[in-house]
Amino acid sequence: MIIRDLISLLLGIPAFWLVLRYNMHMFQLNTYMNNEQREWLRRNSHLQWILNFAVILGIIRLAGRAFISAPWLGLAGDILIWLTFIVIILVYRLLKEMNSKKPLKFTPRVKRMVASDIVLCVLLFVLPVTVVAVMGLLDTEAVKAFPLGAFLLLLTGLQKIMIMVANKVNRPIEKGVNNHYINDAKRILRENPDLKIIGVTGSYGKTSVKFYLETLLRAKYRVLVTPESYNTPMGIVITIRKFLKPTHEIFVCEMGARYVGEIKEDCDLVHPHHGLITSIGPQHLDTFESMENIQKTKFELADAVPDGGILFLNGDNEYIEEELQRRKGSRPLYDDPVMYHSQKTGSGYYASDVVVTNHGTDFTVNAPDGETARFSMKLVGGHNVINVMGAIAVAHEFGISLAELRIPVRRIQSVPHRMEMKNHGDVTIIDDAFNSNPIGSKAAVETLAIMDGMRILITPGMVELGEDEAEYNRKFGTYAADCCDKIFLVGRKHTEPIKEGILSKGFPEKNLEVFDKVEDAIARAYAVKTDKHKYILLENDLPDNY
Repeated sequence: MIIRDLISLLLGIPAFWLVLRYNMHMFQLNTYMNNEQREWLRRNSHLQWILNFAVILGIIRLAGRAFISAPWLGLAGDILIWLTFIVIILVYRLLKEMNSKKPLKFTPRVKRMVASDIVLCVLLFVLPVTVVAVMGLLDTEAVKAFPLGAFLLLLTGLQKIMIMVANKVNRPIEKGVNNHYINDAKRILRENPDLKIIGVTGSYGKTSVKFYLETLLRAKYRVLVTPESYNTPMGIVITIRKFLKPTHEIFVCEMGARYVGEIKEDCDLVHPHHGLITSIGPQHLDTFESMENIQKTKFELADAVPDGGILFLNGDNEYIEEELQRRKGSRPLYDDPVMYHSQKTGSGYYASDVVVTNHGTDFTVNAPDGETARFSMKLVGGHNVINVMGAIAVAHEFGISLAELRIPVRRIQSVPHRMEMKNHGDVTIIDDAFNSNPIGSKAAVETLAIMDGMRILITPGMVELGEDEAEYNRKFGTYAADCCDKIFLVGRKHTEPIKEGILSKGFPEKNLEVFDKVEDAIARAYAVKTDKHKYILLENDLPDNY
């Protein structure tokens, strides 16, 4: 029996850890939200079917021990359990290799959750045995004959649930830890009373605009921006505690949200003096549930801007205009915001004479005070003008003349994975793999259309768009059909609506191919024979939990 228990431990512990680690990784990608993890488990039940088998086999083996005395049946049961452990190890090693786009980060929170999970599992093992032993219902020989492998298999199978249980158990601890760091960040901000804080939000474009602002404002000020895509309360807290110095004059704070109230939470932390809303559109509809909720959430930033502050709004965006009209008359900020536009005249800032080539974009900026200037930038595509216009509007209102901004605008670089141009000999990769959305994806393929060469689109489509996701993807297919020479879809089931939209436009079916992996699609794109320069657009890259 000791040898059988040792074999069970040697196989069971690695299997247990791999399952725990995988589900912890998915839980981290699902932002530590139990409801999102449950939905993910529902959508992806086929990936972890082996755990259901493990639970059933573990229960049968534990229950069967009380009714079956034949030693050979017990041995047969253990062998089946060992084989199951081996299958679990192989399956989850493969899943770990497949899910490597954004690896699991062993943050302090993750370490606390893993520790709680293991402690809970130990208690589930120790407490029943202890209670039964204390009550005198289990003799020494029975304890020795306890099927350890079956119980370890049962605990392994329960890991997809235990992670969520551990998260719930740890909630008071996490709340206390977060409050400590939040209060410390607030203290640091209070100690820098002259710091001007600009909140930036939007359904898309906020990360790009944040970095454009950094480039432009540094012409005159010492600027701190939240790094990468740090746009949650704890990301903002980390930025303040780790990077904010007394010498900084402006803090540009990106604010993201997937639920109503999350922008307000960011604003309650930093109390922005000014706010910029880059855009509002259909994104994260699976959690927001309606466009009205998205509009209200983005305008939580506007609500937080104090009297005397400046509200910068994208004047081309219909959802922003609609929400603004609802709020007209409620406060002066909504009656006279600083509107910035791409190609239409009006109040605020607007661009004219926009010229787009495959080498960059030229445009003229017209400011409300009558000042004008001609700008050139490396960014390709008319849709980029609106984002840069927002950054120019803020910088100009902060006292930097348009003439002084011409060189900084020329220095603006593409933000990684957001229409980032990468030249490789006779191939140019247009990397727009970060978090595609209906408006951005349409703009991306329209930018691809102006390229002089072979135009190839690689995409898995869009996600997190709620009940209308299939329709948004179908429309995307119709846009792509008008702009591309070849289209390579990634993922056979999810891209069916895109394929339907593409073919509905009469796109040649011979130029449409479907692949299981993005690597295979890229290799195929490189292999396409042509005398022209190749432009390969990578539009979206689904995260590991998809």
